[in-house]
Amino acid sequence: MDLHLKNLFDRFQEQFGSGPGLGPGSGTCLMKVEGISSNFIKPLFKASAALYRTEPWRRLRPGHLFGVRVGKDSDWSGKKQPFPCSQFIGGDGGDIGFYMFRSENDAKKMTGLRETIRVPNVELLRVTYELETLMFPSNRKMIKSLSLEASGNDRFPVIDVARCTSSGELQFRNPTLEELKFVYAFMRAISLVHPLLQADKESGPNWTRLISFDPFIETVDIQWPSEMARGHELVAVTISHPPGQAYEEKISSTTSSTPTKYAEPPDEVTFMDIRVNSNSSSIHCAMCEKEVHGDQSLCCGRCRAVVYCTSLCQKQHWKESHKSMCGLYKAMMEREEELVMKIFMFPCSAAQPCKWLESLGIHQKGMWRRKCSCYSHCPFGLLPVKGGLWDSWGGLDDEEYPGDLPFHNQLRDGISSPILLSGWSEYYNLRSLSLSSPVADILSHPLTVYHILTALSINTKNLLLKGKEVILHYLGPEGEMDWMPAFSEISHLLNGLGNIQIIMVGPEVPANLSGTTSGISSRVRVNLVRGVYQEEATYLPSPHVIVALNCALDRYSSWGGALDLIKAIGAPAFFTEQSEILCANAKQVLRGAGLHITHPVTPNPFRSPVKNHDSSTNLPSYSNGFVLGVNA
Repeated sequence: MDLHLKNLFDRFQEQFGSGPGLGPGSGTCLMKVEGISSNFIKPLFKASAALYRTEPWRRLRPGHLFGVRVGKDSDWSGKKQPFPCSQFIGGDGGDIGFYMFRSENDAKKMTGLRETIRVPNVELLRVTYELETLMFPSNRKMIKSLSLEASGNDRFPVIDVARCTSSGELQFRNPTLEELKFVYAFMRAISLVHPLLQADKESGPNWTRLISFDPFIETVDIQWPSEMARGHELVAVTISHPPGQAYEEKISSTTSSTPTKYAEPPDEVTFMDIRVNSNSSSIHCAMCEKEVHGDQSLCCGRCRAVVYCTSLCQKQHWKESHKSMCGLYKAMMEREEELVMKIFMFPCSAAQPCKWLESLGIHQKGMWRRKCSCYSHCPFGLLPVKGGLWDSWGGLDDEEYPGDLPFHNQLRDGISSPILLSGWSEYYNLRSLSLSSPVADILSHPLTVYHILTALSINTKNLLLKGKEVILHYLGPEGEMDWMPAFSEISHLLNGLGNIQIIMVGPEVPANLSGTTSGISSRVRVNLVRGVYQEEATYLPSPHVIVALNCALDRYSSWGGALDLIKAIGAPAFFTEQSEILCANAKQVLRGAGLHITHPVTPNPFRSPVKNHDSSTNLPSYSNGFVLGVNA
């Protein structure tokens, strides 16, 4: 008898729903949507099935709201995102699916503790996963005739738009083609990013079933089905948790660029007078840019990253901009410990470069002269040169700098081949360098280039393994022009196989060096060209790869023309930035230029171990800290 009642109850739940949902779908048949074709319905069901297989309901509940942004506002009718807020329902039982709302406020009004609240005049798009046996005949006929992919065990998505009336009843309509396009992009993107959510173990009582997650934001490129492409195959989709004021549009030189986006903290910040411990003699207020001493400054009590002169500036900055950035800054500050390279035995903080260099005994010596402002009067590439390699490295002890010698006993199956490195530990071991040596700070540039050529770019790696030459266009050189002795290390790492021609192009190249060639070794030569890349590239040999280190893409308008040319050339290009926030900005600039990000932002294993800070934040910054790659 108990089993019989259980079966009846289960059947009742399947037919009429329970828990936080609004009940089963209305039976909308997509074939009735104006303008739709089977060429779009099939990938729509495929995306739905892919999302279902990731099982978001294991962790997500209606209280976990997500911000959604697909492309630009101008891509949609009304010049705004159709359903910018979403939630998953059914994790606690009831109808499995997800709801998409016109606003975060609508989502909050309809989200109750135990069930979905029916609020009059609120419209939402629903995707519910229903058993085929319980679906309307028209839906079953469509599924059979088009051989649509199932989601789970004979479940299929039913997509409709629901609206609550003043009497509490529900009215349904078919989704429009535009709304289906929006939900397609959301399903593809959320299936990729929701597994990346990290639980915040320090927030919320232990007894609650609602997991708290760290603030999160991620952008992925989604490819439209051919039926929907209309000349634009890719669209940038951003998912954020929590939503709120998660997006801040930033004007750039490219009018078509996707807005810059940042995550907002879940609650109002508590302002705390936390004094900044800084070795720097002075820093600047993030609001008024007033110079303040470290012992007189305050910082945000939540992220502890942004510096202020007074609590008044702190509160004003929160209202104007920091509210939308605080969650991201907090996440970055929490990663600081992860990014620190603990293997080194020299001080790895350079808040005051001159004092840092003095502590190492290399201030105003050799190549280190480019690491402080003492020689800023001397143009890049024109530092006075004297002596040999020992002088170039500032007179370090023999075991503290790489000699101009090949690596021994580095054969693979008895055959010479380029040495593949995993990070600084392996390199220091190969060179028998003391971990008290600071040379990684300068070597970060040539070894980042080598890492790109041998680990990130498959094409150039294959060319080098075959013993052929690689042509690399190096954009925007500055201090690198004074660090040529360090670039000779690339030749030794090639280990007798392949050649590299590095063509450095940029406005900082001195006029008297433009057009010159530096044969820094038998296998690596460097050509210097003065000018902006888009104007000089036509006279240069075609590149196999393009590189720009510490490029600050969002700060210089001249990058616009260079990125247009990179897209036209079609060669893979790799960019590094000093911090995650700069990488986030760079991603938007690159997407705005129509470039497809093929290598996502990752910490660079050959970033400099020396940490710096922006003058108005405590956020860690490393030379060549993060790398991302694009292709046209």
